[in-house]
Amino acid sequence: MVAAVLAGLLGACGGGPSATAWAASVCSALTPWRAEIRELTSSTQQQMTAKTTPAQAKENLIRLLSGAEAASEEARRRVEAAGVPDVAGGDAVAEGIIASLAAVRDAYGNAKRGIERLDADRAGAFYDGVEAVLETLNAEYKRSALDTGSLNSPELQRAFDEVPECR
Repeated sequence: MVAAVLAGLLGACGGGPSATAWAASVCSALTPWRAEIRELTSSTQQQMTAKTTPAQAKENLIRLLSGAEAASEEARRRVEAAGVPDVAGGDAVAEGIIASLAAVRDAYGNAKRGIERLDADRAGAFYDGVEAVLETLNAEYKRSALDTGSLNSPELQRAFDEVPECR
């Protein structure tokens, strides 16, 4: 029992995953998320040009935004589970990516709630509201971008360039 506790403590005190292992985990977490976001963008564009009723458009947009919110949370959880890379400033890099994904998740959640509040019984007002919600989503998405300039790690940059999961 004591040996297991000591092993756990020593493991916690040691370094995290190597830059290469961490980059592979992060890219593996982000690849399906990026695909989901691309699909959301495409579906949203199609939705906005399709001939549907406002009620159908509302239902479809809520489903799309909910999916993007869930995918963003899953990517955030997977990056968090990857741990902290064993490089100088690794904690700041990991925290920055996790915070960025949380902000993206929140942006999609805010947009979903914005669409839910719209009255689909008045088509003109509904579509104006959708436009406003999507503009807010775009602004929040841009603000969530990770400032990579302050998270410069040559080891991680090399790892992200080299691991197959990031290509």
